[in-house]
Amino acid sequence: MKKLLEKIDCNNIPNHIAIIMDGNGRWAKNRGKLRTFGHEKAIQSVIETLNGCEELGIPYITLYVFSLENWNRPKQEIDSLMKLFHTNLKIHLEQIHEKNVKIITIGELKKFSEIIQKELLFFMNKTKHNTSGTLILALSYSAREEILRATKNIAEKICNGLFSIKDINYSFFRNHLYTKDLPDVDLIIRTSGEQRISNFLLWQAAYAELYFTNILWPDFRKKDLFEAIIDYQKRKRRFGNVE
Repeated sequence: MKKLLEKIDCNNIPNHIAIIMDGNGRWAKNRGKLRTFGHEKAIQSVIETLNGCEELGIPYITLYVFSLENWNRPKQEIDSLMKLFHTNLKIHLEQIHEKNVKIITIGELKKFSEIIQKELLFFMNKTKHNTSGTLILALSYSAREEILRATKNIAEKICNGLFSIKDINYSFFRNHLYTKDLPDVDLIIRTSGEQRISNFLLWQAAYAELYFTNILWPDFRKKDLFEAIIDYQKRKRRFGNVE
């Protein structure tokens, strides 16, 4: 671990990392277990990753916890996931609060039970003044739905005479997204070997670097995060410009 840390340039740390935490089901299947067993073991990977971000001073991290499309999974798996959320949410969000980290969510929270919604809102309010970092939980999230939602909101305001089409620019549109107060993503990490971004932060990741690893999410540890950062630092980011 120390050797990995020595390779990291502290002056070139990504400001915002987003992670597609993929592979829980396959991890469990490889061990002859139910998919929910993989979801349970994934919590340790979240803790390790947050600790690594804290160590490196990464101010923003977004975790793709549950997509809007995930509601289409078998009812038994969804019920188990909701039970897992309910039983673990308070414990782990309290630990995050103790680290002075702000917690916010993006996505359609109304699809969750009232108990889970209240728990999330409680910790968002409780941590809103925390300053050590920001953890963004993507819950019931879809990038296409986010963009469609923003478009509808803008159209409604124009129809009501609050704005005109001339007012629409990048900044105006961005201010109608869930992430309006957050910086764009610098690095997207996806585990499990899949090489796609699966309807995740399409607007915010326009110039993000992509890092894919074959490691299944329950096996992802701090050293794997550090390796992703080292790979990121080897790249030259041009943002559409020439060298």
